[in-house]
Amino acid sequence: MKTIDELQLVLDEEKIKSRVSEIGASITREYEDKDLVIIGILKGAFIFMADLVRKIDLPLETDFVRLQSYGSSTESAGQVTITKDVELPLRNKHVIIVEDIVDTGYTLKYLKEVMSLHQAASVKICCLIDKKERRKVDVDVDYVGFEIERGFLVGYGLDYDEQYRQLPGIYHLNPRYEAKGFMPSER
Repeated sequence: MKTIDELQLVLDEEKIKSRVSEIGASITREYEDKDLVIIGILKGAFIFMADLVRKIDLPLETDFVRLQSYGSSTESAGQVTITKDVELPLRNKHVIIVEDIVDTGYTLKYLKEVMSLHQAASVKICCLIDKKERRKVDVDVDYVGFEIERGFLVGYGLDYDEQYRQLPGIYHLNPRYEAKGFMPSER
C-alpha cells in the first residue's frame, strides 16, 4: 500500500467538510416536515453518509444497500443485483440514495427503479463525486459534492482493493501511471 505522501491530493479534508455541510443544509431546507430516509450504498458511501446525516438538521432514518455489478474488471456490463436490500419500510417516505461516486450510472438507475417499487414518495440521489464523462445511462444526480473528470480516486470511503478508505481527503491513486494510460479499472 502506498503512503499518503505517494498519492496526489485532489480534495482536502476541509473542502470536503465544507461541501458536505452545504449539501446537508440544502437537504434540511428541502425536506422540512417530510418523512426522510437516507440510504447509503455499501461500502464506499459509509463515511460520506455518516458525515452528511450529521449535517441534516431533521429527524431521519438510515439504512444501507449493497449491490453487485457483473462484468469485466474494467467495465460494468450494466447487470446489477442487490446483495443487501433495505430493511426499513419506504412506502410514502422520501428517500435520498447516497453514493460515493457516480460514473456509468447503471447502479443508480437500477437502484432508483427498485426504490420506486418500494412505493417511496420520492427518490433522489446524492453523490460525493460525479464523473459525468463516464456516464453510459441517463441518471439525474440531485446533490453533487464535486465533479471530477479523470483519475482513479481513493480516500474518504473510496477504495482500491479495499485500501485507502480511511484517508480524510480524496487522492489520485496513480497520477504518474494514469498519464501514461496505465491505471486500475475505473468504477
